[in-house]
Amino acid sequence: MAYRGSVRPFVSFNAKHDAEILHKAMKGIGTDEDAILMLLTSRSNDQRQQIKAAYKKAYGKDLVSALKSELGGLFESLIVALMTPAVSYDASQLHKALKGAGTDDDVLIEILASRTGEEIKDIIKVYKKEFSSKLEKDICGDTSGHYQKLLVILLQGSREEGVDEEKIEKDAKDLYAAGEGKVGTDEEKIIKILGNRSVEHLREVFDAYKKLSGSDIEDSLEGETTGNLENLLLAVVKCVKSVPGFFAECLYKSMRRAGTDDNTLMRIMVSRSEVDMLDIRASFKKKYGASLYSTIQEDTTGDYQKALLYLCGGND
Repeated sequence: MAYRGSVRPFVSFNAKHDAEILHKAMKGIGTDEDAILMLLTSRSNDQRQQIKAAYKKAYGKDLVSALKSELGGLFESLIVALMTPAVSYDASQLHKALKGAGTDDDVLIEILASRTGEEIKDIIKVYKKEFSSKLEKDICGDTSGHYQKLLVILLQGSREEGVDEEKIEKDAKDLYAAGEGKVGTDEEKIIKILGNRSVEHLREVFDAYKKLSGSDIEDSLEGETTGNLENLLLAVVKCVKSVPGFFAECLYKSMRRAGTDDNTLMRIMVSRSEVDMLDIRASFKKKYGASLYSTIQEDTTGDYQKALLYLCGGND
């Protein structure tokens, strides 16, 4: 597999040297934000963890705390996110979405629909360790109904393997019968198929569904379901079709409206920078006719903007 991230490990990496640069950037009057953002956006997450260790060893204090005391606003949040190991970052985003008044369902949906089974298992472990609580229990305490059921199925992180030729036609018919083909909707059946079949299998099912019903599965789901359940089902379908395509759409929506949804913008740029940012960029350009880079440029400002553009990695 070719590497599809925009941020890659820095070749002549020296953690001790990087720690020194950061120390100098924060010493004395004023902070050299440029030095900080250029360095941290051009190191992989694993390298940032090594810099954190080297900094503590050299200066006897926590690098993240030091950065927090020097920076502010969105730029600070972005830098702190970059300094957090990927799985911890996902776990903390989920924790934040569940704790406090109301639930940030968009975060639950985005993370649980897009992460691989392995990633989800790791997130559950880290969540338990860092928040002494079970992710499934917290999700069940905050959600209900069919929406909750599908989240719990996704939390198992155990989709079936491979394509079952025998089942393709039947699954497509079942999905049709459960939604468009009847009065009312059989959510149970839809959830079971979309939550458990493999990605490759579902792609074939969606093709068969289109032949059978004459419409895309998304259009049917939009007509048959509402609210969080609809949003989660659509996210699952979009991620089955193309994870980068799903993120390109989330990014577009986070920017192209009155006021930028910086939490979403930041979360995706940080969490996908070492995974599939190049594919997200290609998908964004194809879908919206503008580059992700220029869209970020128009929607953000200052050091926060500069750091996001470095994470984006180039203009298409």
